[in-house]
Amino acid sequence: MPSELLTAQEDRTLILTLSDPATRNSLSPQAVTAAIEALNQADQNPEVRAVIVRGDGAHFCAGGDLNRIGGARERPPEAQAASIDNFHTLVDAMRSFPKPIIAAVEGFAAGGGMSLALACDLIVAATDARFVMSYAKVGLSPDGGSTWHLARALPRALALELVWLAEPQGAERLHTLGVVNRLAEPGQALAQALALARQLSAMAPNAVASAKELVQAGPERPLQQQLDAERDAFVANLFHDNGGEGLAAFFAKRRPDFR
Repeated sequence: MPSELLTAQEDRTLILTLSDPATRNSLSPQAVTAAIEALNQADQNPEVRAVIVRGDGAHFCAGGDLNRIGGARERPPEAQAASIDNFHTLVDAMRSFPKPIIAAVEGFAAGGGMSLALACDLIVAATDARFVMSYAKVGLSPDGGSTWHLARALPRALALELVWLAEPQGAERLHTLGVVNRLAEPGQALAQALALARQLSAMAPNAVASAKELVQAGPERPLQQQLDAERDAFVANLFHDNGGEGLAAFFAKRRPDFR
């Protein structure tokens, strides 16, 4: 039975759980499609301010099911290309999603599972979690945007080390390198991710969305274009109702109530 996607909401946080513990929550086309739809719905739901992606049980995600991938060699290459395009649609949806997405990583995040974690905005990982770009071990190259994210997060030599050698990396090393944001005690990644999500959910959603777009687009833009984008976002957020609320709360020395 392929992995499925379980959804739950806690306060203003949507929790997406990849569920197939027997395969360490390997990615299935069905779960990927369900995740795309869940993000589309959450985008339109003002009661959702943040999203957490996690795995069911002891592990985050083992990536693609090698039994299914091996069977793809019996079919036309276009069939596997379509499956990867579906995964890439999810990655693109995560990057363009205006609300924070946090990975809560326990156990292994391998192959496409590491790509999925890297596509999130923030990563909370248990101290004993392991990340591995496992593609090279079976003669494959990465997908899921992992090379794009690693090339922007790490020096070139370090990114190539992770991709070429496919050696498991401890969460503590990746935290030191700036890939993992927060470390948690084993079994506590979800709890810490929820605490972080609550903190983000209390902020002005429009300003959070603006900051995400600016940070993501910044490396691709000339400075003047980025300065123009920052100006436009600042003015838009200043004249948003939340801008008025934030300033009023500051002067009144109270906590703002952003909508």
